[in-house]
Amino acid sequence: KSDYVEPVEDEKLIEGAIAGMLGSLDPHSAYLDAKDFDSLMTQTEGEYGGLGLQVTTEQDAVKVIAPFKDTPADRAGIKPGDYITHLDGKMIIGQPLDDSVKMMKGTPGTNITLTVIRQGRDKPFDVTITREIIDLKPVTWEVKDNIGIITVSSFSDDIGKDVASALKGIESEIGGKPNGIVIDLRSNPG
Repeated sequence: KSDYVEPVEDEKLIEGAIAGMLGSLDPHSAYLDAKDFDSLMTQTEGEYGGLGLQVTTEQDAVKVIAPFKDTPADRAGIKPGDYITHLDGKMIIGQPLDDSVKMMKGTPGTNITLTVIRQGRDKPFDVTITREIIDLKPVTWEVKDNIGIITVSSFSDDIGKDVASALKGIESEIGGKPNGIVIDLRSNPG
């Protein structure tokens, strides 16, 4: 602090130290300041106008973890592992993830064009998606051949309650106990 070229606030130094310490642990640990925490709470608790994507950064690019089921991104065919390089023609490689996420969120009914790189395709391609209110439903269920299938797409505050509700729904639809239960955690970011 005393030898830096210009004055630095204690809060900035402390936040930087914490972020650096947690960031060095593994790729999944990070420090969240108040703004980042609010963003996380929106993802785990609330609704927002957007595309319905869970994303991360990998090698300075935005990588899709998974689209939420039955959201604009899911219906547009965005897949886990896709890389998003441009939003409305603007390159986002190297840009902070929060800035890219803010660009993808917006007023429901408005369009955004994503340029996507997908493994197995020779060239990037554009996908235009219309934003909607994203009502996060981390647990969905269905019954097939007297077997209950519970899909957990992300973990949130109410995950235990939601799974219990899914079990009750399955039993109600079948009219008793199912022959089995499958819990589908594919594409769940953990």
